[in-house]
Amino acid sequence: MMKAIVSLSGGMDSATVLAEAMSRGLQVQGVGFFYGSHHNPYENKAAGDLARHYDIPFRLVDLSPVMREFQSNLISGEVPEGHYADETMSKTVVPARNIIFASLLAGIAWSEGASQVWLGIHAGDHAIYPDCRPEFFHAMRDAVRQGTDGRVVLMAPFLLVDKGAIVKRGLELGVPYRLTRTCYKPQLVACGKCGACVERQEAFANNGMKDPVEYER
Repeated sequence: MMKAIVSLSGGMDSATVLAEAMSRGLQVQGVGFFYGSHHNPYENKAAGDLARHYDIPFRLVDLSPVMREFQSNLISGEVPEGHYADETMSKTVVPARNIIFASLLAGIAWSEGASQVWLGIHAGDHAIYPDCRPEFFHAMRDAVRQGTDGRVVLMAPFLLVDKGAIVKRGLELGVPYRLTRTCYKPQLVACGKCGACVERQEAFANNGMKDPVEYER
C-alpha cells in the first residue's frame, strides 16, 4: 500500500485532505507543527482528535524555538478581525511557513518510505498568503521532486477551489467537522470574527449547513 504524509493542522482544510487521502486507499500518517502561534494549542488538540477519529499515527513537531521570533500577528500581536479580503488580514502571514512545513514533511516522507505529502492549501488563501498560491505550489513541488530524486511528490487536491467546495467534498466524505479548529484567537471557544472564522462560516452557509462548532458570537 502506498504511504502518504498529511499535513494535519486540525483545521477543516487539513481534515478534508486527510479524508480525501484515505478515500484513495493510501496508508496515511498525520504530522502537525507547534510553532508558537496564538491558536496552536487548540488546533494541535484538534489534530490529535482527528487522528484518533481516523485511527492513524500522528506526530507533533516542535518548531517554536525557531519560529516564535517570526514577525506575524498570529505569533505576537493582536489577531485582526474581518474578512480575508480585508488588507488587515495580511498581518496574519507567517513568513515562509509553508516553505518550512513542506520541506520538513518531504524529509519525513523520504525517511519513512512515504511517496506523497498532502497539503491543505486552497484558493481562499491565494489573496493573502503567497506560500499558498499555485505558483508557489508548483515551484515547491518541483523543488521537492528534484531534492528527493523523485522519491516524494507534493499533493494539493484543493489548490484551485475555495472553502465552500472543500466543505462540499468533506460532507460527501463524512468529515467530522465538529472536531476541527479554525479560529486564530487564543481562546477555547471560536471567536466567529477573525478572517478564518468568517471564511469558515461562509463555507458552511454556501452549502446550506450550519457550522457544527460553537462560536462566541
